[in-house]
Amino acid sequence: MQTALERKPGNTIELTITLPWKTIEASYQKIFELLLAEVALPGFRKGKAPRDLASKQIDKSKVYEEVIKEVLPKAYAEALQEHKLAPIMHPAIEVVSADEGKDWKVKATTCEKPTVTLKDYQKAITTLKKDKKGKIWTPGKNEAADKKEEGPTVGEVLDAIYSAIEVEISTFLVDHEVNRMLSNLLSETQKLGLTVEQYLQSQGKTAESLRQEYADEVKKNLSLEFALEEIADKENVTVADSEIDSMIKNAKTDEERKAIESRRYYVTSVLRRQKTISKLLETPTLSV
Repeated sequence: MQTALERKPGNTIELTITLPWKTIEASYQKIFELLLAEVALPGFRKGKAPRDLASKQIDKSKVYEEVIKEVLPKAYAEALQEHKLAPIMHPAIEVVSADEGKDWKVKATTCEKPTVTLKDYQKAITTLKKDKKGKIWTPGKNEAADKKEEGPTVGEVLDAIYSAIEVEISTFLVDHEVNRMLSNLLSETQKLGLTVEQYLQSQGKTAESLRQEYADEVKKNLSLEFALEEIADKENVTVADSEIDSMIKNAKTDEERKAIESRRYYVTSVLRRQKTISKLLETPTLSV
């Protein structure tokens, strides 16, 4: 097996894997025979038609698809190990060439965690806090409400962090998330008895502008997620197993409890980000 690695912006990875025919052949023959046994022709019982006639009924693309499913996982895992890669997404697979009797070539596209450059996020947050506290009090305002306005909101803290980071997100990851959002929109509009075109018209948007809007949203959200992970490491923010166990114990329903248990890693990541934001909000304001 031969592999070739191409790195692209945003830690996007393209792995080209060449699979020798001798690796493919056994799987190819096995799957071909299984499909052959399912062929039914007039005048013959299923799987009993003459081989030359039955073979013409086999969809070669189906054979190739099943062979790739069987052979590629092991080859892909070996390629990752060979190049010491740690992708954060399942790959998109493209069959470059697949001919009987010849080596097959497959391209796998995925991405690794992006590089995050933290600038002075603490200064950005400190400045935000000073600006909030420095607001001039206006007579007639409710005192309780005025006190609530003293501290920055979570959204304002996130904007401050976003202004103090540099992250290049993989277009592969962005496209994946945008497509997911568009799929969700399609489902929601169908529930309302609308087409996507009708929804876009009602919002004064085009398909291109909506996709760009989603892409901008995804880039910001993902940049903040990765940045908060970096900040959590720097600020020594951790989540103990007991915290997750407590969430499971205090779940209001069995459905909620099972959801937390099945997505324990994800819940831990979200809680860690929340604790990081809380810590930044609680950090004393220093002179800038």
